[in-house]
Amino acid sequence: MFTIGDFARHGRVSVRMLRHYDATGLLRPAHVDPATGYRYYTAAQLSRLNRVIALKDLGFTLQQVQDIVDERISTEELRGMLRLRQAELEAGMAAAAARLVQVEARLRSIESEGHMPTNDVVVKNVPAIRVAELTATAASFAPEHIGPVIGPLYDELFRRLDAAGVTPTGPGVAFYEDAPEGGGRIVVHAAVQVAAPLQDGAFRVLDLPPVDQAATIVHRGSMDAVLPTAQALARWIDGNGYRSAGYPREINLECPENRDDWVTELQAPVAKP
Repeated sequence: MFTIGDFARHGRVSVRMLRHYDATGLLRPAHVDPATGYRYYTAAQLSRLNRVIALKDLGFTLQQVQDIVDERISTEELRGMLRLRQAELEAGMAAAAARLVQVEARLRSIESEGHMPTNDVVVKNVPAIRVAELTATAASFAPEHIGPVIGPLYDELFRRLDAAGVTPTGPGVAFYEDAPEGGGRIVVHAAVQVAAPLQDGAFRVLDLPPVDQAATIVHRGSMDAVLPTAQALARWIDGNGYRSAGYPREINLECPENRDDWVTELQAPVAKP
């Protein structure tokens, strides 16, 4: 058997923690000397300690941990529970990381206030193009709602194009419209330029109409961080006497594996009042 100090070292925990687990009944010593009160543990108890620590580190309360380990669940059952909890925590971390990206984007927009873009914006005519598309609905036009919708749409679109033997002839084009049901929801169109007959099938092929006047600006980086660029474009539109005439299109000029290296042109329809 091990003294409490030796057992703490082998378990990579503190003696104080072991004393707390003893007091709460979560991990009792294998033997307590009646004369000295010294606690002794066996190597077999490392198994319970490992379970306790793993469950606690995954966010379970000590009472939940005790309920779980005292039910004497199998290793496979415990592994399944831990995998599920791990997935929940990873999803939470991903959501937190996405929120941090949006906070950073808002901060960059705030820092750029008062700086009017000049040479960055070009007003031009956008010709009609033929595209293949898939659509879905997002909760809002916020990047944190658009991103999780448009990414899977493009993955599925390219899979269906490949299955149909249709090769894209130009860049991806994302465009948006208000959803018929309202409530701020957005219809997301994930499209790519093609040379194919008009159709409604595994994907829709349509002619995207021209835009007589579009104020355009190039965004470099992930679309999760597009906010400062989009708001710079909005300031230019307002500062140069135009009014917005719809949602901007997003033309994917370069889409390497590293999203931070993406190059996207925003094409915002505009008109003079």
